[in-house]
Amino acid sequence: MAFRWFHEGVSNRATMGEVEQVLKEDGTPYKVGILIPSINNADELDIVLERLTKQTYPEFEIIIADSKSQDHTKEVALKHGATWIEDPSRNRADACNYALNMMDHDLVLFTDDDTIPPLDWVEKLVRWFSDPEVGAVGGPNFAPDEDPFGAKCADVAFCTKFMTAGTRYGAKPKGTLVPIHHNPGVNCAHRMANLREVNFFEPGCIGAEDVVLDAKIQRAGHKIFIDPNNIMPHRRRRPFKPYMKQMRNYGYTRMVANKRWPEISEKSHTAIGFFPWLIVAALLSVIGGLYLNGFDMWNQENILYYLMIHIPGGLAIFYICLAWLGAAIGTSPHRSIGTVFFAPLFVFLAHWAYGAGVNKAWAEIRKTGGRAGEGAQIDDRVRTA
Repeated sequence: MAFRWFHEGVSNRATMGEVEQVLKEDGTPYKVGILIPSINNADELDIVLERLTKQTYPEFEIIIADSKSQDHTKEVALKHGATWIEDPSRNRADACNYALNMMDHDLVLFTDDDTIPPLDWVEKLVRWFSDPEVGAVGGPNFAPDEDPFGAKCADVAFCTKFMTAGTRYGAKPKGTLVPIHHNPGVNCAHRMANLREVNFFEPGCIGAEDVVLDAKIQRAGHKIFIDPNNIMPHRRRRPFKPYMKQMRNYGYTRMVANKRWPEISEKSHTAIGFFPWLIVAALLSVIGGLYLNGFDMWNQENILYYLMIHIPGGLAIFYICLAWLGAAIGTSPHRSIGTVFFAPLFVFLAHWAYGAGVNKAWAEIRKTGGRAGEGAQIDDRVRTA
């Protein structure tokens, strides 16, 4: 397939001052491609592409890997001069691989179809590849200012200290270019040579495909960095059903990925699977203690019954206070009195749903072993169609 370049069609030349292209060691400019997998999300994709056509970086191509959308995704892509590919895939990893096998670029930037790219996003990612030590680079992602209050509460919960079970959301280390083990696929760039070396994404991966890719890249000896200042606004799920469904899917897909690629596993991913069981045990303890203590929570005649009530209660208070503290000192730009106040609720719902997903994965792994988590992408989005 012969891809179109923007300078042959729609212009994306700088509107905020001319920017020089980054050159390879041979003195020629890097060929830059932006890959966006999409399905049935034309209206939000329209916003993404409108922003990408106004980037400060002068030359690049946009490729849309469209997994048989039933809406007007193709029309939106062509309207903005993007290259549209209809792919037969059932998950993000395979959709990206389908497009990557057709692409002939030096650098590949990845984002999603529900972001609001800053106008200097391409420039701020590509500039780092003038250093041959940089194998891949990414940046943080937070909820955009346009998101409603509930989505901003979700963003604050994602970015709390202490409470995120080892996930990368909200990571914003100090420095200008910092080594890191993983960048989410919503805001990252890779050298095509490295992607080809590791045979792209893992085929059939229904989730955590970006984590697995970064593990493969590092296993091959390449370095990954984060630019803490190159922030991508990324829409959060709204409460409560979409938010909890997303978190449940995160727990499920991460655990089945951990089974297939143990090097990406962290103890915190396993620990959160016990959270729902601990909550049930705590509730049973309180109810049992109240019943046995004559429904008098302050009666200390039987210390065991008293402790059955107050130990879970004390732990609950500690959990709430820790969530408040973690939210207050977290990295979300949407911290406010209101969003921090609701942080314990959103953190609790995230832990419960993520833990439920982990338990679902455990059950499937017992049945199918390493084949768990292959097939169709789990989709928690309400889309255009």
